[in-house]
Amino acid sequence: MRPALVTVAALALMLSFACQRPAVQPVAKGPATVPAAIVEVSGGKQVSTIGTPLDQPLVIQVNDAQGAAVAGASVRFHSAPGVIFQPASGITGSDGQFTFAVALGGMAGRYQIVATTTGASGKAIELRMDELALGFEQNQGRQLSDLYCTRCHDPESTAERVSNHDNLTAQAHAFSDGAFLNKMSDADLMAIIQHGGPALGKSAEMPPYGRTLSKSGIQALAAYIRAVADPPHQPGEAVYAQR
Repeated sequence: MRPALVTVAALALMLSFACQRPAVQPVAKGPATVPAAIVEVSGGKQVSTIGTPLDQPLVIQVNDAQGAAVAGASVRFHSAPGVIFQPASGITGSDGQFTFAVALGGMAGRYQIVATTTGASGKAIELRMDELALGFEQNQGRQLSDLYCTRCHDPESTAERVSNHDNLTAQAHAFSDGAFLNKMSDADLMAIIQHGGPALGKSAEMPPYGRTLSKSGIQALAAYIRAVADPPHQPGEAVYAQR
């Protein structure tokens, strides 16, 4: 993408954030107690696409050494180049919490969102939250997963989809189950998608999709499974977008 187009895209995201900005945080003169930790309230481990805002805002809380919320603590945020925060810093409210929105950068991969505050004697206190940005092929795989796979591989039911997970005799692993799926080779992963469970001596409850999906669709689904694996599929490689 040309620099001018990147600038326009960034401005568009910032304008989008401005329209969806979380409620203004209460302003305090300073923390009544000394921050000792930052904890995640919600928003970690979301999956988005490159250059787009996360669906849900991130919420963090600053606590003191006794675990009580610290109001009026200054917090700031940073990550890899291209990540946009709205806002990028602020003051915790009376509940010790702060809410902010994030748009991930233009590189596919895992991003660490770092929240920082200042503790005793000026010591920096950090919280790191992982978020995932999918590339084009991986996002195609996510769409195919939502269409064909999620009903059995996701045990949670939603208003739009009733899970079939508990009705299966064999365990259908979540696609994020890296502890299990990372052990499969790329060839085996694509084979079980294409030919079903019996191709690898597993349950016939896993049907074949070779006549439903194109070869590129199977590759995209496999790429999505590799992307969302937790722990990461290739822990020995750099899995985080660089700062």
